[in-house]
Amino acid sequence: MMKVLANPIEEMGATIPFPRGAAIYRESDPASYLYKVAAGTVRSFKTLNNGRRQIGAFYLPGDIFGLEAGEVHAFSAEAITDAKLLMIERKALVALAARDNDVAHQLWSLTSRELRRVQNHVLLLIQSAQERVAGFLLEMADRVPAGGEIELPMPRQDVADYLGLTIETVSRTLTHLEKGAAIALPTSRRVVLRSRSALNRINAESCVPFCLTTS
Repeated sequence: MMKVLANPIEEMGATIPFPRGAAIYRESDPASYLYKVAAGTVRSFKTLNNGRRQIGAFYLPGDIFGLEAGEVHAFSAEAITDAKLLMIERKALVALAARDNDVAHQLWSLTSRELRRVQNHVLLLIQSAQERVAGFLLEMADRVPAGGEIELPMPRQDVADYLGLTIETVSRTLTHLEKGAAIALPTSRRVVLRSRSALNRINAESCVPFCLTTS
C-alpha cells in the first residue's frame, strides 16, 4: 500500500473524522482530494452489474488512497471503522508538484505503487480459494505486524468481496486451514498464524500476488 507523504505535503491537508460506515466518496465523484489514513480502516469498492460488490483494497493507518489517473473516482470508498483521514486538495498538490521536483517524484512513486497494487489484486483473483485466503492472511500479517496474531478490522463479508469468493467459501477455507494446523481462530476476526511456512507453501504454489514486490 502507498505509505509515503513528505511533511510539506501533509502540512497542506486537514484531518477529518469519518464514522463507521460513512461514505468518503462515491464512484464517479470528482477526484478532488488525496487521503491518508491517520486512524481506522477504509475499503474501496465497486458495485457490479449483478449487484455484487467487489472490494478493491483495504487501507490501514499510514496508507494513502484516492489518487486517480482521471478526474473522477473509479471506485467508492467507505470507512469500515471510525476513521480519521488527512485530506489534501488535489489541485493544490498538483500545483506544488509543478514547482517542486521532490513532490513530483513522490506523486510518481505513489502512482506506480497503486498501479502495482491493482495488478497484484487482478492476479489474486485467478488463484484457487485456498491460495487467495492464505495470501490474504500473509498480506495482513505483514501490514499489521503483531507477532503471529492478526485482529482483522473488517468482517468476513468484506474479506470475501475482496477475494472474489462467497462468505461460505472463505469460512470453509479458514476452517480447512485451521484443521491443517496452519492457523487458529480464537474468534471470527482474530487469526493466529500457527505455521507461516504452511501458508507460504500454499501461496507459493502460484506465487501471486504477494510474492511480487508491493513496497
